[in-house]
Amino acid sequence: PETPKPGTLRYGAIQEEPLWIVFAHDMVITLRNELLVTDDKTLDGRGAEVHIAYGPCLTLQYVSNVIVHGLHIHDCRPGSPGLVRSSTSHIGYRAGSDGDAISVFGSHHIWIDHNSLASCADGLIDVIHASSLVTISNNHFSHHDKVMLLGHSDIYSADTTMRVTVAFNHFGPGLVQRMPRWE
Repeated sequence: PETPKPGTLRYGAIQEEPLWIVFAHDMVITLRNELLVTDDKTLDGRGAEVHIAYGPCLTLQYVSNVIVHGLHIHDCRPGSPGLVRSSTSHIGYRAGSDGDAISVFGSHHIWIDHNSLASCADGLIDVIHASSLVTISNNHFSHHDKVMLLGHSDIYSADTTMRVTVAFNHFGPGLVQRMPRWE
């Protein structure tokens, strides 16, 4: 997490310039600490079967223009406290992630599309702290308790400005709570 090597997902995700990150072959990526993604990134799993699993997963914190597409994100676990590089010029102490598949925090213009998400320690997708202009579409959710969290507290007034679109997702077997309600 501190000194990612060129060619790794973490190295690409923290670069300052816009990047479209693709994967050369099928793989399972097990992160030692949460993956922080900078502005203007596309993580594109099309053409390969890419699993991010068995460790901490994705954090989109105070970023914009990020697309997460075609990934299998499952069995995410809480991260340990420690140093994590969040950009090419900054490394900082992180208290440890809580085990979400994708955490969107204070971010905007985010598209989470055509992913499969399952069996994580906390939420599958949490969109909190006034994140807005977030689209969650065409994903497959399964085997999990807390599927989505949109806004983290009823008393956090900044969350009233959130605009989140949830469309064309499949809510599969083994889900318990925090899903759209049909009446």
